[in-house]
Amino acid sequence: MNTAKAAIWQPLLFTGHCIFSYSPCRLNLIFAILFIPMLQKTLFLLFVLFPTLIFAQVRPRNNQGTRSPISESTSNSQRPEIVVKDTVATIDQYRIITLNRDTTYVDTSLTIQKEYKFNYLRRDLFGLQPFANEGHPYNILDFGLVNHPAYPDFGYKAKHYNFMQAGQINYYSVATPLTELYFKSVMEQGQTLDAFLTLNTTPNLNFSVAYKGHRSLGKYINQLSSAGNFRFTTSYNTKNRRYFANFHFVAQDMLNGENGGIVDNQDFESDDAEFNDRSRLEVYLTDATSFLKGTRLFLDHAFRINPSDAANNIFIGHQFKYDYESFEYKQPTVSSTITADNGTTSFLNRFGDSYLQNNIHDKVRYNRMHNIAKLTYQNKTLGQVHFFADDFRYNYYYNKVLFLTDQTVPDALEDQINSIGGGYDYRKEKWRGNISYATAIAGSSYSDLSISASYQLNERNQFYAKYYNRTSIPDHIYNLHQSDLVAYNWFNNFKNEKVNALEVTAETQFVNASLQVKTINDHLYFSDISDNDLQQIIAPTQYSETIGYLSLKVSREFKFRNFALDNTLLYQQTEQPDPILNVPKFVTRNTIYYSNHFFKRALFLQTGVTFNYFTKYYANAHNPVVGEFFVQNSEQIGNFPMLDFFINARVRQTRIFFKAEHFNSPFTGNKFYSAPDQPYRDFLIRFGLVWNFFK
Repeated sequence: MNTAKAAIWQPLLFTGHCIFSYSPCRLNLIFAILFIPMLQKTLFLLFVLFPTLIFAQVRPRNNQGTRSPISESTSNSQRPEIVVKDTVATIDQYRIITLNRDTTYVDTSLTIQKEYKFNYLRRDLFGLQPFANEGHPYNILDFGLVNHPAYPDFGYKAKHYNFMQAGQINYYSVATPLTELYFKSVMEQGQTLDAFLTLNTTPNLNFSVAYKGHRSLGKYINQLSSAGNFRFTTSYNTKNRRYFANFHFVAQDMLNGENGGIVDNQDFESDDAEFNDRSRLEVYLTDATSFLKGTRLFLDHAFRINPSDAANNIFIGHQFKYDYESFEYKQPTVSSTITADNGTTSFLNRFGDSYLQNNIHDKVRYNRMHNIAKLTYQNKTLGQVHFFADDFRYNYYYNKVLFLTDQTVPDALEDQINSIGGGYDYRKEKWRGNISYATAIAGSSYSDLSISASYQLNERNQFYAKYYNRTSIPDHIYNLHQSDLVAYNWFNNFKNEKVNALEVTAETQFVNASLQVKTINDHLYFSDISDNDLQQIIAPTQYSETIGYLSLKVSREFKFRNFALDNTLLYQQTEQPDPILNVPKFVTRNTIYYSNHFFKRALFLQTGVTFNYFTKYYANAHNPVVGEFFVQNSEQIGNFPMLDFFINARVRQTRIFFKAEHFNSPFTGNKFYSAPDQPYRDFLIRFGLVWNFFK
């Protein structure tokens, strides 16, 4: 398929590309120029005037115990008394709604979970090991976090952690305009900012807009990270709730400097003070970059056929999703300079031979369109029965065909997959249950069976179980890749990966525990085929044997007065003829902290220490050419402590975070890595805040 053929897909987002095709570095520079000086001054005033803020007079409370919407009068005692009806909105009027229509409420409290989620991804990172610079990949410690979708995906998974998927976009309903501002400092020369605004123009029509900008230079050579995520959503429902719709548009990009790791680990691990300046460490690549870019249009809507809500209802639903993504890898200088201990230099092609002497530039594009039509019958006593049919089309393409000596590498992969399926949802009292099945009837074949059940004994004790049997179509990168690097060209026709999995979770007042058991057949992965330890030459591989995986995660928090000890422990075990799926046997996180109110409860303070640790194992290594991790069995990482000290505070709807990350690194030795040849971050002091406005 040529570029002209691919252009059939482009008009859908032509206007969006014209408006939102932007440079992340340029936008982040604008953010830095406009907002950082203001934010720095705000933080300075906040800390300088902190006692004044704390001891300032607090709004009077009304008889119901809520804050009065009218501030207290000044010293002018002659001012007449004003009586105003209390119109303060309650917290349950600020709703957050997921794609599956699960509803939560805006939460401005300060808990230990908020501490865990105050990071670049804004979610709990347990089971993920970040790289030295924020905005770079995360190595997976907990294999239970890996999803196995039935439909094929783009690939380049290591670059997608901050790439917001359709299921991660939330929708809102708020009584008054709601704003949230997130700021956090980074490693060097940059910041992360996330600004969000949502409002209801009417009770049944909501809009939200948000932008997250990130830039961090990093401590090592060529480790820049720069990203932008623009999100727009709207939600609508008729007054009788007969029709509802959720829509979003997302435009996002991630730019990374790719240094390929440090050349000599002994320099990093030595006590030589010269290398405490991490920019003095030699890296393989000094000017390589990767750039992931994407846009998405998404619509989910449904209509109830019967005019009024009754004991029996019939709904017609439709979901539309269109994605466009592209990935570029650039390497202007092909040969890496390696300096020996005696001072002599040599040259090495890190990724093997290339067709060009310089200026490697690989680019692949991908678009997909997914339509799902759904018919649902609802009986409020028996539950819901639904049937669906969907149409999934994709186009993964380059701009040329390669004729190699041993094979011809085409310019594109394309397919149209049609499938049908159905399911049953049961909800009654404390029980929830679901069973669904889908299978392809045209195009590439797949099948997906899922059964889940939950039981809520009471508010503090709930139990969940899920089983699925799925055949997953391979991601496109496994079947087709083109590059200016000789070894990085391939065309394959791999079989579907087959996964059987059972997950059981118990959330109780005594302990939270989850068990996962998986068997995987025809597992797809990238393997290292180089015979030179200094080179990375990888190839997609399919493992013909069965891999067994088991994990048990247990968490429990112990409290004594104002002190608490929060613990999470993960145990993992694999059973396989060859070391293909490598995971650490133990991963743990333990936090001891103190929390209390001060200054007549105007300030809530939380401070403590978090300990992270995982046992040694052959961790997957990162390859920047394909933006993926690959299996290696020559270098182990792990068995080093990571200690973080934090002080967090809450003043009304503002949460302030201060952290000394990995403060033990100066005295526990430089043997901490996130992946082979990729050191973990050094001791660093960072701070930030999350600020909510409700009007």
